[in-house]
Amino acid sequence: MLDTVTLAIILIPCLIVAIVFHEVAHGYAAKLLGDETASERGRLTLNPIAHVDPIGTLLVPGALLLMGGPAFGWAKPVPVNKWRLSNPRYGMMAVAAAGPGINFILAGVGAILLGLTTAAIGLPATEEPNLILTALLMFILLNIFLALFNLLPIPPFDGSHIVGGLLPRSMRAQWEKLQQVGIFLLIAIIAGSWAFGTGWIEKIVMPPVDWAMGYYLALASFVGGV
Repeated sequence: MLDTVTLAIILIPCLIVAIVFHEVAHGYAAKLLGDETASERGRLTLNPIAHVDPIGTLLVPGALLLMGGPAFGWAKPVPVNKWRLSNPRYGMMAVAAAGPGINFILAGVGAILLGLTTAAIGLPATEEPNLILTALLMFILLNIFLALFNLLPIPPFDGSHIVGGLLPRSMRAQWEKLQQVGIFLLIAIIAGSWAFGTGWIEKIVMPPVDWAMGYYLALASFVGGV
């Protein structure tokens, strides 16, 4: 078992890469569809500092960890003006999907690197004999989790924007109002789940994460020739 410090050294860089690419993907998708707000505000950068939210990235996860809760947090959202998109309704759906999409791609890159690494050292991709393989496995897992977690249809997650685009016009306005208070709703749900021990994250998100992880490990094994 890895000690806490070693685990943090592995997890933090993996999480930063996953989150930064996630946010930048939103901005690039918006730019390709006509909205250059993120580009104009200097948010299309891989510099992590540009995406740090003092409350969501530092205060909330730090406080939760100190209280023994889940390490939940968020980055500063990339600004998107849907009215500058060539098609606001479907454009917002595409922009929302871009974040989880890049995380699935990063997981694939991680799987390929895992396969190449295990082939080079002659070990199966499912083992964790050293820090490099452990880091690659964590990188794959974190990206899968971030993608699927953000696809949940809960405001303000990416999945809620996709659902909003699918709703009829009569329901869309009310859904968009819910988006404005979505972060408070999310915090309440997570706090309630932690306080009452319902573990909804594990029950809802982890089964598909484990299922997807199996396919990425199969890709790693294929690349590694195992």
